[in-house]
Amino acid sequence: MILKVKTFGISRDILGGREVELVLNGNSVGDLRQHLYTTYPELQKLNSLFIAINLEYAADEHVLTEKDEVALIPPVSGG
Repeated sequence: MILKVKTFGISRDILGGREVELVLNGNSVGDLRQHLYTTYPELQKLNSLFIAINLEYAADEHVLTEKDEVALIPPVSGG
């Protein structure tokens, strides 16, 4: 499955762009998370990494389709 993943904050720096195309050999958010951690090990150092599907946070069990809008939401700090 080919997914277009939108990135924000530090995840944009780690993946190298605002939107990255990934080839996923699974079909769940958990599969995507494992692929990201394997391909981009720096992501594992973050305190948290949320994955949003179609503008809503998704659990690892959520099943993906190629039409889904996928976004990586790294930890944010404010002041």
